[in-house]
Amino acid sequence: MKLLPLLAGLLLLTGCQPAQTATDNLAAAQPVVNSEISAAFISRRADPWVYKADNGYYFTASVPEFDRIELRFSPDIAGLAQAEATTVWRKKASGPMSANIWAPELHRIDGVWYLYVAAGEAERPFQIRMYVLANSAADPMQGQWQELGQMQSALDSFSLDATVFSHRGQHYMVWAQQDAARSYNSALVLAKMATPTRLEAPEVIISQPEFSWEQQGYKVNEGAAVLQRHGKIFIAYSASATDHRYAMGLLWADENADLLDPQSWHKAPEPVFQTRPEFNRYGPGHNSFVVGDNGEDLMFYHARDTQQLQGSPLTDGNRHTRWRQLTWSADGMPLFNDHLPD
Repeated sequence: MKLLPLLAGLLLLTGCQPAQTATDNLAAAQPVVNSEISAAFISRRADPWVYKADNGYYFTASVPEFDRIELRFSPDIAGLAQAEATTVWRKKASGPMSANIWAPELHRIDGVWYLYVAAGEAERPFQIRMYVLANSAADPMQGQWQELGQMQSALDSFSLDATVFSHRGQHYMVWAQQDAARSYNSALVLAKMATPTRLEAPEVIISQPEFSWEQQGYKVNEGAAVLQRHGKIFIAYSASATDHRYAMGLLWADENADLLDPQSWHKAPEPVFQTRPEFNRYGPGHNSFVVGDNGEDLMFYHARDTQQLQGSPLTDGNRHTRWRQLTWSADGMPLFNDHLPD
């Protein structure tokens, strides 16, 4: 992986798991201008994922109870906020997939719907692994969701936040996983997919939590989201503890590069999206990208409205789904416009 200074356009930007540095100064940040400001689009839904289908948009996210997978549908983006949530799957009573149901993502591959989700076990809640469910119905909110088991990676360790993208006819998966030495909580791993339920060797690490802003509380790279534009493949990701120190980073590779060569990936050394007390935006992250009603690029993400927690970052369910429009620099880099409100 190449660590490069941000391009001129990117310089305009400011900027879930078990060490502290610069962002601890947020505790001494100036007070917010208006404590009533909230940009929540869907309350108490974290790790938002939006999928654009031919007839509209599907939404899923982590629920505060971490006990089920919900889907909602709307023909347009705005309607998702009030769309009825349908529970399509509930956690099991024991064993795999019986605790900490985190960050589901909905994908359609070769005419079949798939849900990729992280889950633990009631007996071992943080034995987090990736799992797959499938549904052959035309509407993923109908039909039966079949459990297809664990998405096996070469290393059997803490793993989560699987996302899927297709490039030149090949499906790839990016996920977050702890190394065998447990030197960090999670790094980003990339591999080709042999099938929707099986990875293909090699599995390569494309980003590790190496900068101080990625190591606040925990050493984390997670929550990858892929956007393909302007001859590049971009991967936004989230880093550090899931409190006010949570922030987003950016990787990118040329579309003609060997994606399985870690040296193909460039990494922004500073966060591209982070806490802004003046907007009551605390700990933004775990985003997804989607094309909006009018063809614009949108980013959905979660954040809290306050730095104060009710309990721990994990038990405080007040992470709310928000969204904003991306813009682009002249040289084809995404501008997250961190300095602007939603």
